[in-house]
Amino acid sequence: MAQIEYEQVRRAASELYVRALRLIPPDVTTALERALERETKPGARDILSTILKNIRVAEERKLMVCQDTGIPIYKVAIGSGVSVDGTTLEAAIRSGCADACLSHPFRSSICDPLTRQNRADSTGNLIPVVDFSFAKDLDCLEIRMMPKGSGSENMTWMKMLFPADGVNGIKRFVLDCVLAAGGQGCTPSLVGVGIGGTAELTVRLAKEALFRPMGQPHPDPKVAALEQELLGAINKSGIGPMGLGGDTTSLAVHIELADTHITMNPVAVNSQCWRSERSSARLYADGRTEFGY
Repeated sequence: MAQIEYEQVRRAASELYVRALRLIPPDVTTALERALERETKPGARDILSTILKNIRVAEERKLMVCQDTGIPIYKVAIGSGVSVDGTTLEAAIRSGCADACLSHPFRSSICDPLTRQNRADSTGNLIPVVDFSFAKDLDCLEIRMMPKGSGSENMTWMKMLFPADGVNGIKRFVLDCVLAAGGQGCTPSLVGVGIGGTAELTVRLAKEALFRPMGQPHPDPKVAALEQELLGAINKSGIGPMGLGGDTTSLAVHIELADTHITMNPVAVNSQCWRSERSSARLYADGRTEFGY
């Protein structure tokens, strides 16, 4: 079985971090452009126009879209057609993450939670966050990367609902969270919702929902309908871009689910700011690396 080499992973991890901070995914830009077309409030239109200009200038001048380099998150899917050493793979990602920060004018945002000491290379204890999964239909190593800024990550909630709360209880909780956040998460946001599983799994599901292309509906029609219902309700709140009022508080709502225990129903909300930064790469054993979003 073909082996993915350390250096290929390290280079990819570094490039993914840089690309995520500089290149906004096309689906996000399209969603912002459509929001501008629909927006009726002059102030909100000005903000959306400025956001789109920011994206263009950053790409043209090879600058970061925002100064917040976030908490680096890497999601690794190991295909059945490749061989890797797990500990070496994680070390390569950590090295690549640090290289991206040290080789570019990035602000390191990672510090010790008690002393607040900063290593100045975007790494620390258990950071970057690296999650592993396996994919039998994948003939390569896939790495998805997201730098999660504090503005949106602070807008995170989890609640253990009761089964009797039903779907209406889920809706109420999501809307309460969005109203509590207001514009603090740099709206218009992408709202990730996790439903089911355990306490830690439902939060993971809410984060996983943010990796889906902006506005791509859940494959289950009833879940997709709930996404659209929540999006409509959120945008009626009037919070608007950056919390200053308008028709566009959220660009999309994405839901991911897992089965759960018969006596509980965990729900989590994890928002993403308007940038919705993410990048991806597929690494092949012949040395090829294909980058995308």
